Amino acid sequence: MLNKSFAVITSKKIRSFKKVIQVDSDKSISIRSFLIGAISHNISQIKNVLESEDVYSTIKCLKKLGVKIRRIKKKEYLIYGKGLGSLYAKNNTELDFGNSGTLARLLIGILSTTPDINLKINGDKSLVKRDMSKLIFLMNKFGAEFLPKNKFKLPLKIISSEMPVGIYYKSGISAQLKSAVILAALNSFGTTRIYEDAKSRDHTENILIKNKKVFKVEKGNKNTLIINGKNYLNSLNLTIPGDPSSAAFITALTLLNKNSSIRIKKVGLNLRRTGFYQLLKKSGAKISFKNIKKQDEITGDILVKSGKIKSIKASAKYYPITTDEYPILFVLAALSPGISIFKGITDLANKESNRIQEMKKILKKLGIRCITNKNEMKIYGKAKVKKNIKIIKVNPRGDHRIAMSSLILSLITGIPFVIKNFNTVYTSSPSFLKIIKSLGGSFEIKK
Repeated sequence: MLNKSFAVITSKKIRSFKKVIQVDSDKSISIRSFLIGAISHNISQIKNVLESEDVYSTIKCLKKLGVKIRRIKKKEYLIYGKGLGSLYAKNNTELDFGNSGTLARLLIGILSTTPDINLKINGDKSLVKRDMSKLIFLMNKFGAEFLPKNKFKLPLKIISSEMPVGIYYKSGISAQLKSAVILAALNSFGTTRIYEDAKSRDHTENILIKNKKVFKVEKGNKNTLIINGKNYLNSLNLTIPGDPSSAAFITALTLLNKNSSIRIKKVGLNLRRTGFYQLLKKSGAKISFKNIKKQDEITGDILVKSGKIKSIKASAKYYPITTDEYPILFVLAALSPGISIFKGITDLANKESNRIQEMKKILKKLGIRCITNKNEMKIYGKAKVKKNIKIIKVNPRGDHRIAMSSLILSLITGIPFVIKNFNTVYTSSPSFLKIIKSLGGSFEIKK
């Protein structure tokens, strides 16, 4: 089912709803848990795992690298850790990362400093279009090679460093690049220091923080991370929270749908993942957090009530903590009066698709004016969109966030949409359509 392509066709507005739901588990944390569990010692237990295409790709790659992984029951797994530097596969074995940029960047980080790695690395049609130059340059610093040289997109061959030594890295907005450096540093000699110029996602750090000999924040300088390589990694015992990015789409649907309210339970509320909610609160959205708990991650319930919001003003500082939610933010801006401005969004062009251009094309079909450049998007929002549109066809180009945003647009406006290759949503949110249906959303699936 997961690999079969299908379209979603919708033509009716969603009716009002009042519901309590749970969204799919966090993809970013699920992938990181498997990767770190694989290079830890002893047996790690991971609960409430996201069982999606990207996570299945992670499991397949790790099994090819000699890691034993056992599914105990639904969403619960045991990972038999091999320890640092122990992953191995025969020369020229091919690892397929599927659609997952997170898996690609983080596993390349691990492999770059793992001894005797000489492997082919590849991905799907979407992933092979993504620029990997920044990652490659960083792994070159550890001594890893990528062939052919001067090629910065998959497929590639990776040859690991013979003598990796710690580096200094000034981290930018990308949590994936930062995590790749952390994971490469774990099996490098000496110390790696990472200065965080921008506060990006810190899920990798939260998983490793209990390994005090290995990982710590520099005293007197919370912006600097210190990784001491060639140490013992303790096994994991984690429960994955609900994905705040998946919850964002349901939040937007609720805000835009009259006389509606929702409670989304047990969602990850890591402060570096809540930029979407911070921006909407500033714009007048009726959003609150309840039942907040701190375990491995901060979790809680998100309460949302429908209501008007004013224009959204997102400065560049929001990008690292709002990365995956921009497409649905663009939808909210388009269907709310006023001029919304989003700055510092250059990196959106290098996601599963060019999210700036793809969302601009879709919104233009609805009569929404958008002005864009590489680093900024300005949206002239309307309470009502263009009428008498017969049908809007969307090709999400392998991008789950474009597909999900398109469905929300159709359900709110009532404009007929045909969204091709909607199966791409299974990479991050396999329950998305079930949730939409439970809220009263009407759609047809065409295989």
